[in-house]
Amino acid sequence: MRTRWMALLLAGTLAMPGLTSAADGLRASERYVLISHAPDSDAFWNTIKNAETQAGEDFGVQVDYRNPPDGDLAEMVRLLEQAAARNYDGVAFDIADADTLAKPAGRISAKRIPIVTINSGTIQESEKLGAIMHIGQPEYDAGKAAGERARAAGIKSFVCVNHYVTNVASFERCKGFADALGVDARTSMIDSGIDPTVVTSKVSAYLRNHPATQAVLALGPASAEPTLQALQRMGLAGKIYFATFDLSPTIIDGIRAGYINFAIDQQPYLQGYAAIAVLAIAHQDNTRDPAAIIAALKANPKYQARLKAYGLQPIYTQDDISSGPAFVTRANVETVAKYAGQYR
Repeated sequence: MRTRWMALLLAGTLAMPGLTSAADGLRASERYVLISHAPDSDAFWNTIKNAETQAGEDFGVQVDYRNPPDGDLAEMVRLLEQAAARNYDGVAFDIADADTLAKPAGRISAKRIPIVTINSGTIQESEKLGAIMHIGQPEYDAGKAAGERARAAGIKSFVCVNHYVTNVASFERCKGFADALGVDARTSMIDSGIDPTVVTSKVSAYLRNHPATQAVLALGPASAEPTLQALQRMGLAGKIYFATFDLSPTIIDGIRAGYINFAIDQQPYLQGYAAIAVLAIAHQDNTRDPAAIIAALKANPKYQARLKAYGLQPIYTQDDISSGPAFVTRANVETVAKYAGQYR
């Protein structure tokens, strides 16, 4: 208990403006990396990159971000293998495919490098990969909650615009929505890819061939923004029920205009910030106990200041942190509009 008390006291002292410590220089030598599956074109991850940068500043550590430029999962595997070879003090990554990432994750764990998983994936998968904890939203549950909203509005059919079909979490989002409506997810889904022109073309073609479709679900800005263009060109914007995961300035404008009914906000800032913060606390306090790490994180004044500044509301369990889902509608859109695409 005394060691924990001293660690928390030190964290609070270092967080006070204008004060420094010999520990600052030591911590500046610490280096962490966050690795994602996302291609360079996926703007959603900009928020996570901004968050990890701020976490590095708040905890006085160096942070790298790595990703496969074209979203190639095999390249993500190589990046994780490189992280193990470079002996980072901690590694965070999203679970794009648990089976594919198991081997490189094992190499990281074998070197006793702490791991945190974020974004896509489940708590169970995170545990199997040897992570301290998972920071994200339960994707199936988020999809189902969104589908229940649509069902309450009288929606009985939809199309899911899946821009990343090789990511299991993407299908979980579609399936949750479909199950809430009582329809089959696979027959209600299109593989759109991430090329905006292709997304627009595929959505337009689907709606022309299935004119009775009542709703559209996009899985993020990469599919939502070109889908909105398709709906506008077809004269369906504001007439067809439209929901999407995640936020961007364009999505915010769509909600304001009434073209998008709501966005499911997984508060990605929390994923990037908390991942680095958890790894730093684990390293600096020499603990892998998630409950102790969460307690130290919640006691950190700089972290609390970030939450207040951006209006973020994490959900804590004993062993993990849920970042969502939250829903953004016309009723509350202005609350988050200021930071959409940057810190929300």
